[in-house]
Amino acid sequence: MWWFQQGLSFLPSALVIWTFATFIFSYITAITLHHVDPALPYISDTGTMPPERCLFGVMLNIAAVLGIATIYVRYKQVHALNPEENLIIKLNKAGLVLGILSCLGLSLVANFQKSALFIVHVCGAVLAFSMGSFYMFVQTILSYQMQPKIHSKQVFWVRLLLVIWCGGYVLHIVTTAAEWSMSFSFFGFFLTYIRDFQKITLRVEANLHGLTLYDTVPCPVTNERTPLLSRDFQ
Repeated sequence: MWWFQQGLSFLPSALVIWTFATFIFSYITAITLHHVDPALPYISDTGTMPPERCLFGVMLNIAAVLGIATIYVRYKQVHALNPEENLIIKLNKAGLVLGILSCLGLSLVANFQKSALFIVHVCGAVLAFSMGSFYMFVQTILSYQMQPKIHSKQVFWVRLLLVIWCGGYVLHIVTTAAEWSMSFSFFGFFLTYIRDFQKITLRVEANLHGLTLYDTVPCPVTNERTPLLSRDFQ
């Protein structure tokens, strides 16, 4: 069995690869058509003019969906591992909300270009980067709280370094290099999920309330439990 076939490890891998491909493809298209300066433009500038903005928008929306799926699986994993730790439960819920808000901001960036609705685009970018940074910080705290029994110290230190790297964006918020640097710190952080996600799978359960779609009186039926994406939680 290949590493990406274990559990749900393909989710964070797909998120990072797809998002990276979004930035690179839109960048190459914008450079080829001479729409931006090739010397490290803002990420958003590579998705402003057609046709690259169409590619940028569609691919970034898919990246937002992959992000929500990854964040939700992480939430369920931490919840299953620490069902009675109040601090971890609160941090885990906070991380879920922050992560979803970050993905919402990513979707706003994808659908509202700078040249069309600048205010909405900036709000989306701030939401994506700020909530994403807080999400990384919360997950790093969780990694600290869960070591050494559940998380290794090495994973905690790697995530802490990535959070510090991400924090450097705040000090250089006006530079394009900082924007690209922060994006790569996000990529690195989600790559640390791969090994964790090898240990989890999810199921979806269908609860039927009747034998047909027209029944109004509940009757006993057999429920169906099938894997959502893979095998049982391990």
